[in-house]
Formats: sequence, C-alpha cells, structure tokens
Amino acid sequence: MTSPTVRRRRLSAELRRRRVQAGLTLNDVAEELEWSPAKLGHIETGIRKWPSVMEISALLRLYGVTGGQREAVLTLVRESRLRPWWTEYEDVLSSAYVGNEAGAVALWTYGGILVPDLLQVPDYTAVVARGLGHDDHGVERMVAAHLKRQEILESSSSVVYHAVVEEDALQRVHGDRSVFRAQTRRIVELASGSERITVRIVPTSAGPHVGSAGPFSIMEFEEDEADLAYVEAPHGGTVVESEEGVRACRRVWEGLCRSAVSPDATVGILRRMALLT
Repeated sequence: MTSPTVRRRRLSAELRRRRVQAGLTLNDVAEELEWSPAKLGHIETGIRKWPSVMEISALLRLYGVTGGQREAVLTLVRESRLRPWWTEYEDVLSSAYVGNEAGAVALWTYGGILVPDLLQVPDYTAVVARGLGHDDHGVERMVAAHLKRQEILESSSSVVYHAVVEEDALQRVHGDRSVFRAQTRRIVELASGSERITVRIVPTSAGPHVGSAGPFSIMEFEEDEADLAYVEAPHGGTVVESEEGVRACRRVWEGLCRSAVSPDATVGILRRMALLT
C-alpha cells in the first residue's frame, strides 16, 4: 500500500473533482450539508487530516457518486486514516517529507553538506545525529528511522532514485577512516548495483554552484499526480506544491548535474577514495 499521506492528497483532489463535476460551489455544499465552507475547504485541501467515512459518504451522496466509484473513494478514506510507521519518529525526521517520499515512484535528491539520507550508512547517520545535538537515545532513533526509509532502495522496490552528493559531504567524516570507507563503499554498491539508482558527485574543485542554497528533493508520483518538492531549512522543511516552485527546483537540479561528474566517473572516484583511505 502506498503512503497514507499520498492517499490523503489523492482523496482531496478526487473530492474537488467530484464537486466541480456536480456543478457545485463550496458554499452550495456547505449550505446543503449545514457545514461551514471552511470545513469543506479544509477537507479539499488536506488541512483536515482525518475526514470520517460518514462525512465523505455525505459528500458522495450529494455529488451523485454511487456503486464501485463510491467504494473506491471510501477505500481512499480508510487508507488515508491509517497510522504510518514514520509518525513514531517525528522527533528525528519530518513526517511531511517522509510521508510523500514513501509514496513516490521517483526521487531526485541533493543533500548539501551531508550525504543524502537514503545513502547514509548507520555510522554516518550517527555522526550527523550527534552533530544535530541528539543524545544516545536520539541517535539510535535517527539511525533506525533512516534504515526504515532506506527500504525503498532495496531490490524488491521499483522506486527510481537519483542523488547528487558533494565530495565535501564525504570529507566531513574523513577523520574517521572506518566511517569514510564504509560510506564511500555503500554509495558505490548502490550506484553500481541497480539501474534504478544513479549517483553523481560534485568535486570540491567545482567551486560555488547553484546548489549553494541548500538541500532539496523532488518527488514524482503515479496516477498523474503532480510532482512535489521539499526544501530543507533550519526551522523545518517546506513541501513545495506549486508548478513554478517545482520547476525552480528542477532548474537547480539541472545546474547541479552540470557541476557534477557523470555516474560512471562518480563510481570510479569513490572507489579510488575508498582504496586510498
């Protein structure tokens, strides 16, 4: 089953489509059901997280949706209300991002000064967690959360994954040779072991580039759903839904790829780095 976060967004879009198809405005529906327009607006935009089956059934009756189509929408309601695993780790990760990541069919990720999360080995994640100020318990939880997220790169998955990695992100753990060696070898293993996974490295010698603004990810979904982006920030990341915002992130990605070396050259560079450590 795909992510409840993605199911929720799909449900919102379907309800908007059905209302428009029925020729009704928000005010029309609110008056008929004796709801406030704000309540319906929150359901259609996903602000209200847990619409009930009873509420959605009332909407579908008003919109004239019956039979198998009605049951399909109600299935979305039930699936969107499931409690996903990542809600147990909200102290060490962003549910807003991971909820969408878990339902994506393709990901483009730039980690800035750090190796992207899905490529990290546990010891590298632990170093990052300590740098963020987590105690031993927090470190363990962050490592566990990352390992769970990384399941989408396993051979049983069909997710297409592209990453741009800064050479500096690896050099930050160069002082710990075992971590450095394990991390470079892990990236080589992933990048050379599957056609679904592509990694490019940006050499330090490339100098300043368009990625200087910081880490971000672009997510693509199935069933004609719009792409999303996620931009990280010190106060917490932001999900970017606007087409222009996602296009802006894609332009940055294209610039990063111009600064990076090719996937084949990346594997060669990382193998040499591991051997020299």
